[in-house]
Amino acid sequence: MASIAGKKSGLTWAVQISVAALVLLWLFPTVGLFVSSFRTADQISSSGWWAALFPAEQNEVYRTSDPDETRVADGDLFTVSGNIFEGEPREIRSWGVSSRDVSAYQAGETADMGDGESLTLQADGSYVWKGNDKQISGRGQRVFVTATVPPEFTLENYQTILFSGTGQDNMGKAFFNTLTVTIPATIIPIVIAAFAAYALAWMEFPGRALLIAAVVALLVVPLQLALIPLLRLHLAVGIGKGYMGVWLAHTAFGMPLAVYLLRNYMVGLPRDIIENAKVDGATDFQIFTRIILPLSFPALASFAIFQFLWTWNDLLVAKVFLIDATGSTTVMTNQIVELLGTRGGNWEILATAAFVSIAVPLFVFFAMQRYLVRGLLAGSVK
Repeated sequence: MASIAGKKSGLTWAVQISVAALVLLWLFPTVGLFVSSFRTADQISSSGWWAALFPAEQNEVYRTSDPDETRVADGDLFTVSGNIFEGEPREIRSWGVSSRDVSAYQAGETADMGDGESLTLQADGSYVWKGNDKQISGRGQRVFVTATVPPEFTLENYQTILFSGTGQDNMGKAFFNTLTVTIPATIIPIVIAAFAAYALAWMEFPGRALLIAAVVALLVVPLQLALIPLLRLHLAVGIGKGYMGVWLAHTAFGMPLAVYLLRNYMVGLPRDIIENAKVDGATDFQIFTRIILPLSFPALASFAIFQFLWTWNDLLVAKVFLIDATGSTTVMTNQIVELLGTRGGNWEILATAAFVSIAVPLFVFFAMQRYLVRGLLAGSVK
């Protein structure tokens, strides 16, 4: 009795620990993308996101100033002085004048480059380059530097992603295209499925059991099996590739699950409430709108989250039913694929694009999580 009244079972603790581990496992890369979206490419390549708040070592290449414009005669030699960082906060750990040995010298040491030519580089980036007339001419001397760089955060990545692109490089346009696809593709199946679920749960008509069986059977039909036939149907009726086609496709693929979940929830509602409403003269439409819908909100919210996440993260359906050769109707998932193909080295852009892509579904999930939990506990998802 003590274990029943006052203590939690071991299984309860195991479930809570498992859920906490899954949440942390899911949030870990999300936080990493968020932090990386504010970092520069050099910082991302030199250290992990968990070290974003600490100084990091970076290997960089600089040149001294143009000797033809800045050199000063010093007897038989010429001297060029300045600072390779030009005001940037850096601290040199080691440096070199050849790519074969980028750490040949420590800060403050002088590199002897032969025939009287030398270069001295201090920790703050200030240098003195000496040589004869032929040596101190042409382009500036190349210097390979290993420097300690303080933490740096920038909003330029978001500026580039959301506002700087044109055509297929415009993530901002893809963001609004994705919203245009996702919002109707979430609302339409919920509205239709709610009416169908009420009819299958509380209205008596011939063939109801067969319809329920058909809904269950459609749950196991692979989405890929219906892509080409459905696209041919769209082309035959004149829809073609466009928003209407992708809305109807998402509605068709989401309807079986929506009807199944909502019907299972509605059939578990108290029968007395519905019978009392009918005795008072309420029609089926009034019962549905004033009683069933308010009581079924947890189930509706649960499916809305699932449908929103699925359509927001979808690539295959958008590729088949929406995206054309011009790229004017591209969505964010396709845009990220394009970035991976054309800008594989720009990790700061990719991290920003990926975080922008998951920020909206994260917000929707956390905003509606209490309704999802209520729906799960009430048995709407079985």
